[in-house]
Amino acid sequence: MKLLDIGCGSGAFTLKSSCLGYNSTGLTWDKNSAKKCSQRAKRFALKNCKFEVFDARRLKEYSYSGFDVILNTENIEHIIDDLSLFNAMFSKLKKGGFLLLTTPNFYYKSITDSDNGPFRKVEDGWHVRRGYSKEMLRELCIKSGFKVEEISYCSGFFSQKVTFLLRILNRFVGVKMSWLITLPLRIFPIIFDNILSKIIKYENYSICLVAYKPRF
Repeated sequence: MKLLDIGCGSGAFTLKSSCLGYNSTGLTWDKNSAKKCSQRAKRFALKNCKFEVFDARRLKEYSYSGFDVILNTENIEHIIDDLSLFNAMFSKLKKGGFLLLTTPNFYYKSITDSDNGPFRKVEDGWHVRRGYSKEMLRELCIKSGFKVEEISYCSGFFSQKVTFLLRILNRFVGVKMSWLITLPLRIFPIIFDNILSKIIKYENYSICLVAYKPRF
């Protein structure tokens, strides 16, 4: 099965999907990221995994299509013409193919002040909008032809608190050290976020969409 990871970042999802047996392609607009990701794939001898430099905003021009799965994680909030991206992702999927998308939840509680904006009016790498609600994602799916299978949430209370600590530490000890310090704390979101969400009402930071391209 063919998988396309649009805005693949560090390549973690592309690499993992390759390990699961997908023929995986990661797209990023950053040459250095593509180079580092390719080196990681080579290090783990993943021959069914590749990375390309390609701008998600020009996805309709991408040479390949017929993908079984498209991933788009924490990417669409950086793109002004989000409907154009949805249309392009729809065109690149085969019939019956799935879109898995995550993006900030419109109703999130800010982790740090920067989460409150101001949001950009130009695409310079930062967020151009706060995020999406269920209704906003459903509307994009309707306009582009996708059928919604599921909308859920992730990144709850403990996940956000660990992220807060990570951001603060970044300022004082740098990225690598802050990741090392917070690594042991990452068990807390896995164990407790779902439990805590049933006890206290705390908005999750990200909203998650599973949609598919109809066969008929």
